[in-house]
Amino acid sequence: MAYLHWSNDLNTGIEVIDKQHRRLVEYLNELNTAIAEGDQKGVKHVLDELIDYTLSHFSFEEELIEKSGYPFFKAHKRVHEIFTKRVGEFLQRAEKGEDVAPEILSMLKIWLINHIKGDDADYVEYVVKNLGIEAKAEEPTGGWLGSALKKFFG
Repeated sequence: MAYLHWSNDLNTGIEVIDKQHRRLVEYLNELNTAIAEGDQKGVKHVLDELIDYTLSHFSFEEELIEKSGYPFFKAHKRVHEIFTKRVGEFLQRAEKGEDVAPEILSMLKIWLINHIKGDDADYVEYVVKNLGIEAKAEEPTGGWLGSALKKFFG
C-alpha cells in the first residue's frame, strides 16, 4: 500500500489541529510499514497507539469546536461516534483472529483525508473567529487551549 504524504491541502490553518492530523498520518504510515513487513506485533501496537491518539484527538477537537460555538458541533461529534463504532467493529473481527489490518488501513486513510478536507475544514472559521486562535500560531502553553492540550495529550 502507498504511504500518505502530508500536503498543504490538508492544512486546516489551525496549527494545533494540523499537528495532530500530521501525527495521525505518521501513525498510518507506521501501520503501513508494519503490515508490509508482516510484523503482527507491530501492527497491533501501532493500531492500539493510533486508536488511543485518535480518541484523544476527537475529544480535544470536540471541546474546541463546542467552545467556539460551531453550529454543527453535534453533527461533527456524531461523525466521530460513527467512525469510532466502525473501528470497534474492525477490532472485534481482529480479536476473533481475522487479519483486518490491510482493510482498516485502507479505510482509515480514505476516512482521514475526507474528514480533514470536509468536516474539519467546515469548523475552522468559527474556531479562529470565536476563540481568537491564530492560524499557524505556536503551540499554546497557557489559557484554555494550553489546558486542553495538557488534558488530552499530557
